Amino acid sequence: MPTCPDGHHSSADDYCDVCGTPLNAPAAAPAAAAEPPAASPVRTCPHCGAESPQGALFCEACGYDFTTGTLPRPASVLDLDAPAPSAEVSQGPAPDPSPAAPPQPAAQESAAQDSAPQPASESAPGPLVPPGPATDAGSQATPPRSPNVSPAAPGQPWVAELWIDPDWYALQESPDPMPSPGLPRLVTLRNRSMLIGRPSRSRNIHPDLDCDPDAGISRRHAQLTTDGSRWWIEDLDSSNGTFVAGIAEPLPEEPLRPGQRREIGTDDRIYLGAWTRIVLRPALPGETG
Repeated sequence: MPTCPDGHHSSADDYCDVCGTPLNAPAAAPAAAAEPPAASPVRTCPHCGAESPQGALFCEACGYDFTTGTLPRPASVLDLDAPAPSAEVSQGPAPDPSPAAPPQPAAQESAAQDSAPQPASESAPGPLVPPGPATDAGSQATPPRSPNVSPAAPGQPWVAELWIDPDWYALQESPDPMPSPGLPRLVTLRNRSMLIGRPSRSRNIHPDLDCDPDAGISRRHAQLTTDGSRWWIEDLDSSNGTFVAGIAEPLPEEPLRPGQRREIGTDDRIYLGAWTRIVLRPALPGETG
């Protein structure tokens, strides 16, 4: 029985009954069946080096136009055809990574639209993001100004200047030697209530405004209090009294009554002890550390 080149047995002697192959045709080379299929041709982008199918009109990575040899036009912030990236930037600081993915090799219009808005999404956050922190900084700076938020510190930094006043020393006629006058010692007023006096370990007294070594000042001499913008002083029944007078007034001779608060004006000076003069004022930049 005749056999066709593909190995089929046929009762006919001219064509194979199974596959129709002419029986007198030469047998196909066996190596042809094992030959691997030819690789599909690709086109390399001259701009970014990415490979695209041979028939592609645009580069899948950068949008390069293989027909005209030009790059896609970068979209500006005012481009009306790309409103979506601007809306995404204003919604929050974390951009959605999906718009940044390379476009699929579909039609010509979808490739151009997906690749063109990418420069706009990178440049749009510049003018839109900065206003956010400015608003947050203002809202964070508001609570310390309220006297009810933290009873420990005033809303505005204040300092106390502790001076050695020769005129006050001469008026007191103290037997103790006065230190050399010089620049004042600055004390940051960090609390809403601060004690003026001299320290004592045995009595566990640690004043906020330490006036040592002025022995004319009691251990617990006076108390300073504030509401964040104004200050008051109260004498704590000290031995030598607490005095207040304006900068243009003569040195005071009448002490404050113990237990009665006196508001301190802008030009008021506090006198106590043998030579100590205290001035309260808002802190200058860099003074509070």
